Amino acid sequence: MHGNAIRLLRQLGAETVPHPGGTLLDHLTRVRDRLARWKAAPALRTAGLCHAFYGTDGFSTGLLDLAERDRLAEVIGPEAEELVYRYGACDRAHVYPQLGVTDPVEFRDRFTDRTAPIAAAEPAWFAELTAANELDLADHDPDFAAKYGSDLLTLFTRARPLLSTAAWADCQTILAGKEPVDAD
Repeated sequence: MHGNAIRLLRQLGAETVPHPGGTLLDHLTRVRDRLARWKAAPALRTAGLCHAFYGTDGFSTGLLDLAERDRLAEVIGPEAEELVYRYGACDRAHVYPQLGVTDPVEFRDRFTDRTAPIAAAEPAWFAELTAANELDLADHDPDFAAKYGSDLLTLFTRARPLLSTAAWADCQTILAGKEPVDAD
């Protein structure tokens, strides 16, 4: 499945889009690999590889128009495509402050401006994908790390109950520059 996704990413020019640490394709591959090291579910790993297909609240360059969601679903499956859509659609200013605080989390779709409570499992996969994405950026862009590292550490500390032990360890190492302390 990932081979087909990578072929589509290349076909749509992901290896020519500049991104911290190389190209967008490099970043997407590293996010998928980080999720694999964290032993994330297969659909989440695939979503990590494809999370920027529709652009995100933090990276406006999309590779596919929303009208082409079926095209991506054919390549990666409907479950992973739904995660990609939800990740890209997330209004971060609305959702981030709720992670680890509010239950249920109210999701705001930045494409439609609709809000709705999200399913109980959704904040965990969202926090995990967000951590993998943001940690890759902090790991490969010192300016990004200097500007956003403290805020990200605050976010992930608050969202700690939603993160896997491996994700939390990477947060501590990359954002706080210290050996991880297992809070379990």
